[in-house]
Amino acid sequence: MNDGSGENDSQGCGRGWIPGAPGIPAFVLHASEPSAIPVLIAVPHGGRAYSRALLHDMRHPESAVLRLEDRYADRLAQGVARETGAGLLVANAPRAMIDLNRAPDDVDWDMFAQADRPAGAVRPSSRRVRSGLGLIPRRLAGMGELWRRRMESAELARRIEGIHAPYHATLARALADLRDRWGAALLIDLHSMPPLPARGGMPPAEVVIGDRFGAACHGRLIGAAFSQMAVLRREAAHNRPYAGGYVLERHADPRKGIHALQIEIDRSCYLDAGLAEPGEGMAAMVEDISTLVRRLAGVVSDMGQEQGGKGWPLAAE
Repeated sequence: MNDGSGENDSQGCGRGWIPGAPGIPAFVLHASEPSAIPVLIAVPHGGRAYSRALLHDMRHPESAVLRLEDRYADRLAQGVARETGAGLLVANAPRAMIDLNRAPDDVDWDMFAQADRPAGAVRPSSRRVRSGLGLIPRRLAGMGELWRRRMESAELARRIEGIHAPYHATLARALADLRDRWGAALLIDLHSMPPLPARGGMPPAEVVIGDRFGAACHGRLIGAAFSQMAVLRREAAHNRPYAGGYVLERHADPRKGIHALQIEIDRSCYLDAGLAEPGEGMAAMVEDISTLVRRLAGVVSDMGQEQGGKGWPLAAE
């Protein structure tokens, strides 16, 4: 687990709090001063600070947490940050407790006792909630319901207050600081995914790059990203099946110079055969993503200088 200590000129700063896990920050921000490149890597689903109470409430904790986590995406990101000088924001709080890539109102109120639901609370029509993966994950395909009991609204409020709200406030400040220094900034929201099936006779993508169909960043960044993937001979897909979630929706603002990409990496590329522990491919993936980050950082830096910090318009309306 990340202990929040800094390395060299990087300052590790823990923030927030995890209900039931005293002394462990909900997330840690590592950022050098001054920043080395205009890139911040965020890992919202890599947290492994499980409280005893949370695990006790889960029906199948060992298998459920493994499927909910972006397993060791934090270690992958830490390696990339060391190689490139990118800022790094890593959640310690687990996705099972609260999903940082969901809006705070993406709540499935059917998880709560009728008497404990706020007045007027209804189940939102969000696709994420309907799938069972709302702000608090409810169920997984092939596994069913995750929890032994219904939640209390006070628990949800504590999780939002201690984890979700300060995480996103810290992310917004860090991106603004980068943009103010460089004229433009790039958020890489880093995730991992199960291996994808091959389609149409083509090999499955190892990396999926999402930009919310052009809304989250300027086209120059997407062009550079796929050009670099081709050089690295990594199979890459664009927006399908992952276009980007709440993190990009909330923080990307290309017109104001803040660009964002969601990058999903096939877990089999850097984990062992059981997709549970770091594997032989970890070092190669760190090297390749570091190369990608360096190239994107150059593009962002150029864009910031060209626009004098005013940001770029979107490619299409």
